[in-house]
Amino acid sequence: MTYRKAGVDIEAGDKFVTAISELVKKTKTPRMLELPDGFAGLFSLDYDQKLFARRYRRPVLVACADGVGTKLKIAFAMRKYDTVGIDLVAMSVNDIIVTGAEPLFFLDYIATGKISQQQLYEVMKGITEGCVQSGCALLGGETAEMPGFYRDEEFDLAGFAVGVVSRGNIITGSRVTPGDVVIGLNSSGVHSNGYSLVRRVLIDDAKMPLETKIAEFGCALGEELLKPTKIYAKIIKRICAEYKVKHIIKAIAHITGSGLPGNVPRVLPKNVDVVFRRGSWQVPPVFELIQKVGDIDIREMFNVFNMGIGMVIVAPPYYADAIVKRIKRMKWGAGIIGEIVRGSGEVRFA
Repeated sequence: MTYRKAGVDIEAGDKFVTAISELVKKTKTPRMLELPDGFAGLFSLDYDQKLFARRYRRPVLVACADGVGTKLKIAFAMRKYDTVGIDLVAMSVNDIIVTGAEPLFFLDYIATGKISQQQLYEVMKGITEGCVQSGCALLGGETAEMPGFYRDEEFDLAGFAVGVVSRGNIITGSRVTPGDVVIGLNSSGVHSNGYSLVRRVLIDDAKMPLETKIAEFGCALGEELLKPTKIYAKIIKRICAEYKVKHIIKAIAHITGSGLPGNVPRVLPKNVDVVFRRGSWQVPPVFELIQKVGDIDIREMFNVFNMGIGMVIVAPPYYADAIVKRIKRMKWGAGIIGEIVRGSGEVRFA
């Protein structure tokens, strides 16, 4: 009896690590420290290159962990694995940046019944692409081969990200006051939340083939559902840097599960409400399809999905138009979608 006969191929795991080494190099940053064959990754908060020196006053580390959820089931069915890697990075990094923090590094965890070099290589392509989009380093990870634990050709993903922010620059939302406006940054679609409902409505009940071409999408249903989560790190970093002295950005919220009603109040004081103006942004057609096929109440849709808004910024009205213009110049969709009023921490739609 050997470990391989029991279902774990150590040699295959080593080959996989070697195969992805070139991908990982794409995410290298000056603060990564070399530790060949080390048991952990090393990362310096500061480094000595004067031109690019980073210094933080009273630095605070910010950390997040997340996964991709049942969106993986769509990837398995479509045999398309690169975009879920981007999702994995996005879910943690987008949570970090709402504090005003700079993403530093990311670690991944892949668990599978049997290592498939080609399949997991595609996953890693997505993870490294997500790190490049985030401006953070892929500092390490773990690939666990667990025979008998997962179905053939299936796996699970988890990720962990760390960022840093100077204590005086932490964005908490405590300075939000009535009269401030809400700026919405467009999502790419469903992102990585609500897929249990998506699968129940479109696949289990309606039996819609994932290969079905849908004119409104300009692609197949499965391709639309696998569009990766947008990563807002670089755009939020730039906006925060441009208004760093005046601290114009009062609050930022990542719109994930529970949608706008569940996520925006998390960054607001208890003495205000937020009023969103319906029709002030375009809802992607994928949500209209889900609602129509599933006969889902519009309130449930907003309580589950991002409905086309992946990130929210709260700022004073005087600066709002300028912020939107800056975002649009960076080729991102954005607009003013609501305002802050006196209240008790609720979300309303007008």
